[in-house]
Amino acid sequence: MKSGLHFLIAARQCEIDELDQLARTSELVGLIGRLVHALQRERGMSNVFLASRGQRFADQRDPQIAECQALEQAVRNGFDQLETEARQRASAGNSARLFSRIAWVLPGLDALPALRQRVGALELAPTQSTAAFAKLVAGLLAVVFEAADGATDPEISRLLVAMFNFMQGKEFAGQERAFGAATLALGRSNEAQRVQWLHLIESQERCFHVFTDFSSDQVLALWRESESNATMAELERLRRVGTTLAVPVAPVAALAVPDAQHSQLSQNWFDCCTRRIDAMRTVEDRLAADLRALCNRKTAQARTDLAAYRELLGTLAPQSGGALFFDDAGTQAVSPAPYGRLLERSVLDMVQEQSQRLQAMSDELQTVRASLNERKVVERAKGLLMAHRRLSEDEAHKMLRQTAMNQKRRLVDVAESMLAMADYLPMPDARAPR
Repeated sequence: MKSGLHFLIAARQCEIDELDQLARTSELVGLIGRLVHALQRERGMSNVFLASRGQRFADQRDPQIAECQALEQAVRNGFDQLETEARQRASAGNSARLFSRIAWVLPGLDALPALRQRVGALELAPTQSTAAFAKLVAGLLAVVFEAADGATDPEISRLLVAMFNFMQGKEFAGQERAFGAATLALGRSNEAQRVQWLHLIESQERCFHVFTDFSSDQVLALWRESESNATMAELERLRRVGTTLAVPVAPVAALAVPDAQHSQLSQNWFDCCTRRIDAMRTVEDRLAADLRALCNRKTAQARTDLAAYRELLGTLAPQSGGALFFDDAGTQAVSPAPYGRLLERSVLDMVQEQSQRLQAMSDELQTVRASLNERKVVERAKGLLMAHRRLSEDEAHKMLRQTAMNQKRRLVDVAESMLAMADYLPMPDARAPR
């Protein structure tokens, strides 16, 4: 008959298996971060290339594409490794949702060559190029989200939540770089574009706020150091210029080739945003390094504990039967207990310690996942609006955000209220035009 120590060993082995899986997933998250960074840079170049009708960044696009392709292959290899290892494991854990996200993003990676060809042939508008790259990056970040949501260790989960929100904020910064570069290059703007620009700024701030809540003091210090005062001052100046551009009186056709002033403004903006985003990359690298170190440290500790448990199992007397289970923990023995009873007490203490540790981990994990659950609620509310109001995803998000501002409530509270009314809404008419 198996003793409690046998199952304690089994529990620790399961924990090691989960930590090993988390370590591999964390490595993949780091690779995805590098690919996203490269794609963000390619997107910015593509936007300026399209807005300038091929006059700018024509020579720089090919090296950037080559860098993206190398990183894409590394990410694909990481996907393949996860799938192979999942088939070898008895339990899939969070793999179902994670693999669903990967299945969704792979066709986007497959479609990249055709997108690049269309950009090179000047067949797309800058907004179309931005939307295409943004959709792909969103799919990659969704993989990171599922990795964070599936983490079973609260410390690792906390780091993954910080990393996901930082990467998401950096993606909004990348979208702002591409959007602003195209707007300044064209030299014209309208109210809708101004609102879109402000929305990108607000979205960044929201993500970075969550990042600061879940980051260590060391990472936050690096984040503050990375934000150069000169770069941020120039960024704010160019933001004011871009968001106050007036709609020109001259026909749009006359602005097909931007003048020198607009071209220089666009270049200054792109360079300023690139300095900022490249500095963010150092923070992202630090988060990825901390994540790897944490996984390795926890796995090493778990393996040490497992070895100690197995050694104790070989020493434990076979007749030990849990006589101390109902003992008063505060009672002190008058004389030393027999060797076997000391071992039994040691095993019982270890089982209780393991139980308390797992409960504490569960409580902390629930707290950490609160921010991820908020995102799920908002996404579901957006889907509801898109279905019933025939809105795009961006329009649905703006409606939720505006409602929250008008009612002076949190975005997640508005989303929850909307979902609570879902059963009372009429079924959407699939035939209605969008």
